[in-house]
Amino acid sequence: MSVSLIKIRQFFDCAPAVDPAVLLPTELRRTLPPLRPGARVAVAVGSRGIHAIDRQVRIIIDSLRDAGAEPFLVPAMGSHGGATADGQAAVLASLGLDEAGVGAPVRSSMATVELPDDGSGRRVFMDRLAWESDGVVLVNRVKPHTDFRGLYESGLVKMAAIGLGKHDQAREIHRHGVTGLRDLTPAAARRLFATGKILLGVAIVENARDEPMLIRALGPHEILDEEPALLELARQNMPALPVDRLDVLLLDEMGKNISGTGLDPNIIGRIRVLGQPEPERPAITQIAVCGLTPESHGNAIGVGLADVITRRLFDNIDLAATYANVITTTFLERAKIPLVADTPAAALRVALMACGPLAPEEMRIIRLHNTLQLEEMYVSHGVLKEQGKSVTIRGQWDSVFDGTGELRPF
Repeated sequence: MSVSLIKIRQFFDCAPAVDPAVLLPTELRRTLPPLRPGARVAVAVGSRGIHAIDRQVRIIIDSLRDAGAEPFLVPAMGSHGGATADGQAAVLASLGLDEAGVGAPVRSSMATVELPDDGSGRRVFMDRLAWESDGVVLVNRVKPHTDFRGLYESGLVKMAAIGLGKHDQAREIHRHGVTGLRDLTPAAARRLFATGKILLGVAIVENARDEPMLIRALGPHEILDEEPALLELARQNMPALPVDRLDVLLLDEMGKNISGTGLDPNIIGRIRVLGQPEPERPAITQIAVCGLTPESHGNAIGVGLADVITRRLFDNIDLAATYANVITTTFLERAKIPLVADTPAAALRVALMACGPLAPEEMRIIRLHNTLQLEEMYVSHGVLKEQGKSVTIRGQWDSVFDGTGELRPF
């Protein structure tokens, strides 16, 4: 089956990007409380894909040093990285977040401290290294969550509670399913903020081009009040596919650095969490994924959202790392292995066959590099004639595969 696609660029009406080098030092000077000389400050960073995160963290490190502190990095990613200290340090290193990249040491441990019981019966944990520091700076992107909808989704509140609470807190909250994520996460964060250990949080909101459009430093007393508005701003500026119905979405790659679930459910229209309604759009009949990013270190959580994967992707899955993450979340559907095809071309062929009889001019196919990059894509005739956005053509109609069935460079 020969399928021709053409490369297009879609344009998003979104806020302009800001310069972290200008905003971050100003925001930190405005918000950072006075520090004693030599104060040991833990900068908590997660595994999410954030634009130029290494550059932004370097600016934060330099600003903390200018304030007299001795900063270091701690991973704040719950059970990611295979729920091991070395695995989490490796995830940060793959994002350029190591001593060579940001000018500060990385101290990774899965050990936690449990906060005193407040009478609620809910256990709250915090990374021991962060607890023993003189204060913590949280750094995270605020964005819609991949599992649920609530007042607080993915951002500083979640990082404080689940990310900084390591595997212990992730397991404690996730065992309650979506209710735990929606209701217990802010309650745990509130208790952490009350300890005085959190100095501030740096909230990053990105536009539809995945560039920082807003960077704000918030004191611990401000985070719970301010984050919902930042979440709504992020939701309004999310990118989207140019059509609401597809026969096949072909993805070059998935990965933890792209989305917490490897494939962003907000983009593909699939959640696969028991009790949560599936999005009305986009409606995609089949999803085929061809690769796993190196930055995922074998963690293929979210692979269950696909229908077909390639042998290359399958061979790169580290089941131990994937299972550590998905068992903690309790959303086991997301780790189920789809049908495995030998090559990307075979994966697309299988996916199209599962769509039923389609005339070539009717096929609605999009090829994306990943669910984080939606400006440029390859589309079929059916998509090009249906899309209602402003686009420009960037090439000629042709196959996206080479003679061996592998994808041509994007």
